[in-house]
Parts: sequence; C-alpha cells; structure tokens
Amino acid sequence: MNKSSETASFNAASELDGVSPRQTEEIESQSRPSAALIHETIRAEGEQELERRWWAILLSGLAAGLSMGLSLVVQGEFQAAISDEGTRQLVAPLGYTVGFLVVVLGRQQLFTENTLTPILPLLHHRNLATLAKVLKLWGLVLASNIAGTWAVSYVLAHTDIFGPKINDAFLELARHTVEGTFSATVVRAVFAGWLIALMMWLLPTTKGSGAHIVLIMTYVVALGQFAHIIAGSVECAYLVLLREASFGQYVFEFFFPTLLGNILGGTTLVALLNYGQVAAELDKAKD
Repeated sequence: MNKSSETASFNAASELDGVSPRQTEEIESQSRPSAALIHETIRAEGEQELERRWWAILLSGLAAGLSMGLSLVVQGEFQAAISDEGTRQLVAPLGYTVGFLVVVLGRQQLFTENTLTPILPLLHHRNLATLAKVLKLWGLVLASNIAGTWAVSYVLAHTDIFGPKINDAFLELARHTVEGTFSATVVRAVFAGWLIALMMWLLPTTKGSGAHIVLIMTYVVALGQFAHIIAGSVECAYLVLLREASFGQYVFEFFFPTLLGNILGGTTLVALLNYGQVAAELDKAKD
C-alpha cells in the first residue's frame, strides 16, 4: 500500500461514498485527528528519540532536570506571597506548571514523557533490539534528569537568592515528598504518570495550543499533590541537602515508589490502552 492510501485510512472522510477528493480534503481539515493518527505521530517521535546520540540525550535530560527547578521556585514564590489559605491552595499550583512548560515547549528530555513516546515503537516492533534501545533511553534520561534536579536543589539550598519566607515555602512544599507510605506514594505517582502521558498523547491534537494542555494537565498534578519523579526530586533533594530528610528517605520513601508509579501510570494506563484501541486500525492500514 502506498503512502497516500495509508494516510487516507486515518481520515474518516476516506470511508464515505460519493465524496470528491476536494470534499475529502475539506472534511479532513475540519476533523479532529483520529486516535490512529495521533498514535503514529507519537510513534514517529519515539522512533526519532531512540536513534538520538547518547550525549545529546544526556545534555537534553540535564537541561530538563535544571528547568524543573523552576516549578519549585515559582510555586514557592506564590506560596510565600499569598496569605489567604484557600486562594494559596488554588493559585500556588500554577507555579508548578512553569518547569513543565519550559521542558515540553523547549523539547527537552523528561523521563515521564518517555513512559509513552518510545513505548509505542516497542509495541510496534516487539523485539529485543527495540527493548534495549528503550531501556538505554530511559537510563540516560532518568540519570541526567536526576543530576539536574540535584544541581538546582544544591543552588537553592546553599545560596541566599531567596529570602527566609520563600525558603520556608520551599520546605513546606517539599515535605510532602516523604510524608506518605510506600503504597500511597505509588498510587499518587500512578496518577502523575497517567496525567503526564495523557498530556503527551493530547499534544499532537492541539494545533498551536500546546501550552494550554501542558498548563492544565500539570496544574492538576500539582493541585492533587501527585508524585512526579523529576519535579519531586527537586523538592526531596532540597530536603536532603538541608538535612530535613536523609538520603535513605530520598531513595526508599520517594524515589523508588514514585518511579514505579510513574512508569505504571504512563505505560499501562496510556501507552498500552491507547495502543490497544488503535491496533486493529493500524493492522488494517498495513493490509
């Protein structure tokens, strides 16, 4: 099957009888992208990511880890500036979205994006070579993201850039990363992984309004105090560097349960389910 027929198979107008090519194009221009087209768009991005050079991935991941520090900084400033409790709970989470906006719109490598994007090529190819590429990508992105979060946390913890009131707000925001049980943190992380992977699924449909999708989805993550492995690492590392928590707490009470939950939420609830809904249509396009 040629490329044009494969493209038509993802267009609802291609199934209509008695429609001219021009009418088909007009219908397509007014239609939302099909789930199969969204899937293939994200899979194409995933294939590209799996072929990137290791040093480019590390640098992009490090930049993302540093950028995520902005989430704590801006949220902390809002937290310190707003005195009314109800208003603070609703407005301060907007600051959390800033790091994600920079990372996503700047096309930096964030680990939770990679619970969806490279998984679609893996589900398509289903071979050990692709699995090895996915695991390599995950390892490089996670390591560089975490390195970036510790670097920015060190700066926040050991410099006087911000006043005591804002530093106290940082501590208040960060303490929730080690307050829950292992199982509770896993569940909170599943929600975060699910929402961030859903965000990546929705972005190809936005046509220029991607910032709104990022803002809404990450605002919900912050509002629900869901556990995100990279944004949360900035906060938890800040606690460790100020000796408000131990490194063991970082590893066993934050890192492991949050990583597990984010992977489960992103791969199972988004990648596998959304692949399942389009698998038959993709097989039809191949025939």
